[in-house]
Amino acid sequence: MKFVSTRGQTPALGFSDAVATGLAPDGGLYLPETLPQFTAADLTRFAKLGYADLCFEFLRHFATDIAPETLRALVNRSYTQFAHPEIAPIKRLDENLFVLELFHGPTLAFKDFALQLLGNLYEHQCATRGQTINVLGATSGDTGSAAIHGLLGKPGTAIFILYPDGRTSPLQERQMACTGADNVYAIAIDGSFDDAQAALKDIFADQAFRTQHRLSAVNSINLARVLAQCVYYLHAWLHLPADKRNETEFVVPTGNFGNVLAGWMLQKMGVPIHGFKVATNQNDILYRLFTTGDYRVSSVAPSLAPSMDIQVSSNFERFLYLNVGRDSAKVREVMETFKKTGGYKFENFNRDTFSASRCTDTEIPGIIKSVYDRYGYIVDPHTACGFADLSKDRPSIVLATASPAKFPETIRAAIGIEPIDPSLERLKALPLKKHLLKAEPAAIRAFIDQHAV
Repeated sequence: MKFVSTRGQTPALGFSDAVATGLAPDGGLYLPETLPQFTAADLTRFAKLGYADLCFEFLRHFATDIAPETLRALVNRSYTQFAHPEIAPIKRLDENLFVLELFHGPTLAFKDFALQLLGNLYEHQCATRGQTINVLGATSGDTGSAAIHGLLGKPGTAIFILYPDGRTSPLQERQMACTGADNVYAIAIDGSFDDAQAALKDIFADQAFRTQHRLSAVNSINLARVLAQCVYYLHAWLHLPADKRNETEFVVPTGNFGNVLAGWMLQKMGVPIHGFKVATNQNDILYRLFTTGDYRVSSVAPSLAPSMDIQVSSNFERFLYLNVGRDSAKVREVMETFKKTGGYKFENFNRDTFSASRCTDTEIPGIIKSVYDRYGYIVDPHTACGFADLSKDRPSIVLATASPAKFPETIRAAIGIEPIDPSLERLKALPLKKHLLKAEPAAIRAFIDQHAV
């Protein structure tokens, strides 16, 4: 299978090259040239598989340049560090309300599902190609720690993670800056996540620099991230009660749109998912898009759900490309206008099967308390956003994107209980090693020049 850029101005690549490249040279994002179509017979067969086997069966349709036995080994290794035997268990809270727990990986967040795999893919590429690789990412919280733990100590790699100084939770920062690994660089930038992401895209646009250092992206601009996340939607759909499957709406707390995009792409592959609700926090560009058709930047307000403190949602470009019939010229027009003016107003915007909700900081503690009082279940502040304005007309499955133990202060203030995870407690005694830089491409380039492998 080949992968094409959403902007249509760069040659198609195979899976491994697209993964290694990350952001396409024309500034676009890679997507499969065609999407496979799964039949009812395929879904019946998939229902009998465990998580790792299901992941292999799904990814073999895309990673066609990796030998099947090698791909299976890489996938199997990627899910050995998950604490729950089901990897992605479903909890039923009442007749029509389910929670998909995606926080049982090594860094207690949904990003582990893709980034454990991506780390192993990078290691495999270094070994088979005899090359080193330098991985660059920007994070609003959980991506950074998951990416770091996917590459921790792997030979031939270095990882540089940009994050907004003072705008992640203390434990999220410690997961990035307390590893002690020589190949990890936690870079605290003076600014917001959007500033970090803008600097990252500027650096990737410098073709000579990215070639010199064999730079690859670990953000959800990397197609492997999105494809790996498709699998937990498929696993969840197969494990819902049979009489609920085709009516259940997936409710997805999201900021950069990659998480919910993965589910929507799976729907386009023939899995009869009813629809998706985009659940935002008070930084609500996606809520405004799906309710008004206006995609427009506003200021970022730090929140109790910091991983969603985003205004420029990278993966929206992938949705746009597929939504407008793979019209690269239209994508270029929209993205250029958005870059110049900070907004784009769609006429007759096609929302497909999406709806949206928003949740402010004043509402999050009350939702955490309400869910706990009603169901005895503790949700983190991001997952709490998914419980706002749930449908009364159909079943819902809320994606629990992070462990509540990563946000003890918010949980304690809401319900008087402080959730604890031993892996996080160990971090509190470790020294913090972070590098303070301005959110300027030149400063970040100079740092990479000094530390790249």
